[in-house]
Amino acid sequence: MKLIRFLDSRERIGFAARTPAGDFRLEGDVFGAFHITQERVQVARLLAPIAPTQILAIGLNYRQHAHESGVPAPEFPVVFTKFLGSLNHPGAPIVLPQRLPSDSVDFEAELAVVIGRECRNATRETALDFVLGYTCANDISARDWQFARGGTQWGRAKSFDSFCPLGPALTLKDEIQNPNALAITTVLNGQTVQNSNTRDMIFDVPAIIEFLSADSTLPQGTVILTGTPQGVGMARTPPLYLQSGDEITVEIEKIGALSNAVQTRETTRNS
Repeated sequence: MKLIRFLDSRERIGFAARTPAGDFRLEGDVFGAFHITQERVQVARLLAPIAPTQILAIGLNYRQHAHESGVPAPEFPVVFTKFLGSLNHPGAPIVLPQRLPSDSVDFEAELAVVIGRECRNATRETALDFVLGYTCANDISARDWQFARGGTQWGRAKSFDSFCPLGPALTLKDEIQNPNALAITTVLNGQTVQNSNTRDMIFDVPAIIEFLSADSTLPQGTVILTGTPQGVGMARTPPLYLQSGDEITVEIEKIGALSNAVQTRETTRNS
């Protein structure tokens, strides 16, 4: 089942099941008991399928991406966080920062995992029991603030407003038996720039959850970005960075396509 979060014509936030026959309103708690009604909804605006309680992310987690970055595969997962304010929605603009300007804003297609119930000390065998579902993410990154200006810390560079698009839908885990067997691509202005499969992850989804939850509580609603494959703009010659007017789409098998335009001017955003 695929779930969406949306605004209706009266600016009310709701959840619906996205089916071939249309979008039908959900009643209940998406983290608990819910059911699909017969009410077809009119979506005025699609929102990120979840409002995260925290956003955790893994760097250098695809073998080919580590290779193109010129670094060895890490021994343990490389963890960083993104500010909650970086959350962005399907179809909403990625806004290039102006107050702390950057001319090297990059794209990173990622599989995002949504934790469905409080998780602490998961084992590899139990890790997927804590997952609600999966969605597409784009880990937008200002490379100058990540490296030369970032003091070796990545959070500032990856946490500008609009730098974490999620969507378009949340595919519940029962539809994805193996999250490490999914095609993942990025298309920039009609050109495929990333083309890989989640099987290239160095640390698979169970290993990531086991590591992040060790002696640490992951609250319900935690979103985990699991790393990006090869093909990022930073690794190209010459580099390929996002410009105002670009259109970028992240697509993951069994989930869907997440598209956003790039611009320099702020617009009103809903959470």
